[in-house]
Amino acid sequence: MKQITSIQNPFIKSLVLLQEKAKARRQTGTFLIEGLREISLAQKGGYEIETVLFLPELVTENQIEKLVSASVQLIEINKEVYQKLAYRDTTEGILAVAKAKSLQLSDLKLSENPLILVAEAPEKPGNIGALLRTADAANLDAVLIANPKSDLYNPNIVRSSVGCLFTNQIATGTTLEIITFLKEKKIDFYCATLQNSTSYHTQDFTTPTALVVGTEATGLTQEWRDAATQNIIIPMQGEIDSMNVSVAAAILIFEAKRQRGF
Repeated sequence: MKQITSIQNPFIKSLVLLQEKAKARRQTGTFLIEGLREISLAQKGGYEIETVLFLPELVTENQIEKLVSASVQLIEINKEVYQKLAYRDTTEGILAVAKAKSLQLSDLKLSENPLILVAEAPEKPGNIGALLRTADAANLDAVLIANPKSDLYNPNIVRSSVGCLFTNQIATGTTLEIITFLKEKKIDFYCATLQNSTSYHTQDFTTPTALVVGTEATGLTQEWRDAATQNIIIPMQGEIDSMNVSVAAAILIFEAKRQRGF
């Protein structure tokens, strides 16, 4: 088995770039996953694992062999190398290099009566991770990111989604591309916005539906508001007129799930 004990090793340096630079992830088509649960969920989600690096004092070779196929390269590393690569404070002792998936709208496989979340231009990795966790909890058909501001394989998103990056069908595109896709698929879409809106709970989400949320700072663009089947609003009873985007999305999603009988 291969062993690497130096942070100056060229392969380790290339992995540090994967953690730090979206450009490196795009150029290689790979990214890093940290943690046993996350690697397991990536496997279940159809991601191809190329290499596993592990600390032998924390993870056994037998554990890894149960987790990944025999064709995956295993590399034993020491604590110094692990700490150079690890993103989280907690020490699980295992990392994997995985191939990124295509995020094309055309690759999505939807049910006959889909329920979809669309997020326009989300910026904060923590919010994206929370949206993906909510989508997983509700077993949505897909999460669509319009005009993405962040690379979805950013380690902050991998971490904050607690592996739900791998459990959801995800696609990205421009606002126009996603609106066109929804219309072609005859999916009604309801846009959460303050302007010209009706209360969300009065709408019927039992047919093919997409729920669309924007950023907390600027909300949805006019393009979405003009094209919507209906603009919707969550009635606010306090002093402020908005809430965290992941909280708003969860309220809308679980109203749709309630209407559909969970």
